[in-house]
Amino acid sequence: MSAVLPKLMCARREFGGLTADIVARPWRDLPAVELVVAGSGAAPVQRTSVRTAHDGQEWRVLFHCEDRDAWATITQRDGDLYNEETVEVFFDPVGDLEGYFEIEVNPLGAELDLVFRRSRSGYKGDRAWNCAELRTKVRKGEGFWSTEFAIPFASVNGAPAGAWRANFCRIDHPSRDGSLPRELSAWSAPMRDNFHTPERFGVVEFQG
Repeated sequence: MSAVLPKLMCARREFGGLTADIVARPWRDLPAVELVVAGSGAAPVQRTSVRTAHDGQEWRVLFHCEDRDAWATITQRDGDLYNEETVEVFFDPVGDLEGYFEIEVNPLGAELDLVFRRSRSGYKGDRAWNCAELRTKVRKGEGFWSTEFAIPFASVNGAPAGAWRANFCRIDHPSRDGSLPRELSAWSAPMRDNFHTPERFGVVEFQG
């Protein structure tokens, strides 16, 4: 497995309300990165692009997912979204691999937010944590769904400067009946079918 981790510049931009729309400003002027299959680094069957920027108060992340059938059934907060279709942001503002945050959104707009801390037996997740003032929006169209995250820096003990360790991930279930295998994709491929590999998180550098 390559030790090289991807890097992404997170530009500072002015934002209005959430749109989850890749052709809206400022998203249409920002470069996108493509997710790859988590276990191999190959191109996924259904592509996913990610754009990111910040306004000094919030970290904005936009996923745009190709999807012939964007589906989910879970609507409650902190449900097991990872058993269906979802997109996920993992990030460690400190970068010491002692803990990290995870926030998920599914095609119905349900949210799951957790914080993981290192323990003697590995990383342990805490669902009691809520990302205060988190905002998300989902947009669906023919052959796609998009999700925009607005993550307040004040809610994750971070600051819009320097570099964070992070990963952007997607779980795609192309068939509702499970007849087709799920596909896991990520910006920084962990080279196994498990996103909980903070040592493989890429680097997001925030511009002032």
